Amino acid sequence: MHFIKLRKIWYAISIAVILPGLISLMLQGLNLGIDFTGGNLLEVRFTEPVPVEKVRQMVAAQGLEVSRGIQKSGTTDYIIRTRHLTQDESDRLIAALSKLGKSTVLRNESVGPTIGRELTTKAILALLIASVLMVIYITIRFEFKQGIAAIIALLHDTLVVTGIFSLFRIEVDSAFVAALLTIIGYSINDTIVIFDRIRENMLTRKKGESLEDVVNASLWQTLTRSINTVLTVVFVLVALYFLGGSTIRNFVLAMLIGVVSGAYSSICNASPLWVDFKLMEKRAKAKEARA
Repeated sequence: MHFIKLRKIWYAISIAVILPGLISLMLQGLNLGIDFTGGNLLEVRFTEPVPVEKVRQMVAAQGLEVSRGIQKSGTTDYIIRTRHLTQDESDRLIAALSKLGKSTVLRNESVGPTIGRELTTKAILALLIASVLMVIYITIRFEFKQGIAAIIALLHDTLVVTGIFSLFRIEVDSAFVAALLTIIGYSINDTIVIFDRIRENMLTRKKGESLEDVVNASLWQTLTRSINTVLTVVFVLVALYFLGGSTIRNFVLAMLIGVVSGAYSSICNASPLWVDFKLMEKRAKAKEARA
């Protein structure tokens, strides 16, 4: 299989995955957790399954406004988001829920909207700084066009993760930001390995060998390493998702989606994009020479 000659197919697959998420982001945005919006979050685990309607009625009986409904997690866990509660209101709510059956409070958090705005600003700033530093590093070590191709591939991974979270209304909290930054670091590492092999092969490029063939050979030479690396990470993440606690489940899910997307974008997006940039540059120079 010639990865570079099939690059339009890879681009089409990426667009097909990203587009629904982009539409969802524009229409309904992200399901922001209290880390961003402010409010109280109470996670309760019952020893026996309790109908969600009974939980909803009990919360309403306390005269509390539920900000985003009541989310059932598993068979016996419930996540309840409300406005800001005083300590007395929180204690009354917990006591009322205990009447539905023996229960354990897993989380009882309160976050102000000011902290949420600060977290949003810092998250965006962190992503921008990381992107700029990566472009500088790749430009120094390789070339500017490869830096741009790498950043586009990272943008692809970010949009895939955020789009899926928006589509399925999965809660986004501060751990999601940490997951995105980790995904970016993982994905750029794989891309750098591939770019390094391309650079080595360009130095020993045979006369008459096309750029597409050199890059394709480089991808095949690093493919086993890329697949083995992503599979070992995926195995750990899958185990964490099913066996880890509910508090890290969304973080692990974001990592799982991002790691798979990162492996795909490094192989099927970053290098093919660089080839397109180089071919565009070659055509522009040829046009100038004819003028």
